[in-house]
Amino acid sequence: MKSAKPSTKSPKPITRLSGVKPLGRLKRYFSVPDFKLGGRYPIGDEARYEFGADNGTTLESLGAEPLRTAYIAVGTPQRDEQGRITNAVIVSSYYAGDAAWGYYYWYEGQDGNDFALGPIVGPGRIIDTDRYYVVFLDALGLWGASKPSDGLGLKFPRYSLFDCVQANYRLLKDELNIGKVALATGFSMGAIQSYAWALLHPDYVAAIMPIGGSASTKTDPVLRWLFGLMTAAMESDPVWRATSGEYYHLPKKQHPNQGMMFGWSILLHTGLDLDFRVEQGWEEARKEVFAWTPERNQGALLREKGRDYDVNDLLVRNSSQSLFDVDEFLSRIKARTLVVHVKNDLWLRASLAEKSAARIPGARYVAFDNPLAHYAVVRAPNVVREEVMAFLKELE
Repeated sequence: MKSAKPSTKSPKPITRLSGVKPLGRLKRYFSVPDFKLGGRYPIGDEARYEFGADNGTTLESLGAEPLRTAYIAVGTPQRDEQGRITNAVIVSSYYAGDAAWGYYYWYEGQDGNDFALGPIVGPGRIIDTDRYYVVFLDALGLWGASKPSDGLGLKFPRYSLFDCVQANYRLLKDELNIGKVALATGFSMGAIQSYAWALLHPDYVAAIMPIGGSASTKTDPVLRWLFGLMTAAMESDPVWRATSGEYYHLPKKQHPNQGMMFGWSILLHTGLDLDFRVEQGWEEARKEVFAWTPERNQGALLREKGRDYDVNDLLVRNSSQSLFDVDEFLSRIKARTLVVHVKNDLWLRASLAEKSAARIPGARYVAFDNPLAHYAVVRAPNVVREEVMAFLKELE
């Protein structure tokens, strides 16, 4: 098997490489040749998925460039006698995000700090960069990582969240020379990946802190229903239907962007607590309400979704949700675990997160109510600061 080599190319996909455009200058890219996507991950047999899944498909075999991933790294690395970093904290990306969005919300001095109720990563912060080397990660399928809109479209392999984790494992090992992960964390889809990190690499990851994620998106009817509706909305776009998803010969303005807006509107409907929506009133809520022929100001906040995302990227990402289920393996997790959740989350239900925590030996569970519902995952470390700080103290 070929070893991974740093990528020197600057890919030029249809959508930009950074979720937060000004932060694109901070991102670094890494390629993993011959990485196999979309196959099986026999948990516990690391040699069989060293460079991806059993029976998977490489991007090269489909005529594309090798798999690419991306990251932003900050902090103070500590090294062992072999020069390997031993104090890494990794922050996996959420569904629509990337390393730049994670950095934007959590790293000190960023505009997103206010939404997070203050910076979470930085010198002297909850995740202290004087003590840790922190790596914000992209996830396969969106923004700076390899994705369908790079050229393969719907021919892109149906990857799983295991693929997202394993591709970034190669990044940590081969590019950054990280010998030990002190903590794997992230919110939403980043939390879901935290479970996978602990299971795929039990001797590599010392602790996990999933924030607002689920250990089983495959069997969760609420989540499957929600993303099924989002997928159907995107596929209802006349452009998508006329082209069967092969629309890349058209300029971006003629892509199925209305279907994208429709899909996002379905998702956003239950992102916030419904009583909070009622308090907002119609004039505010209508900005996220899709209509094929909108009234004044209706859907105003959806336009950037049509501009910034690609339908096929999200269709393939949505299908990855149905391939992840690790409930039966949770008892194998050796990493110290703190599961954090929002009690009134309407997307990823707290009852499932609490059950997941109960299956992990020694795991702790902490939850809180918030009118922002699922979106409160971003600010969770500040909301339950005492519990998080106590957990991190135990890792020292």
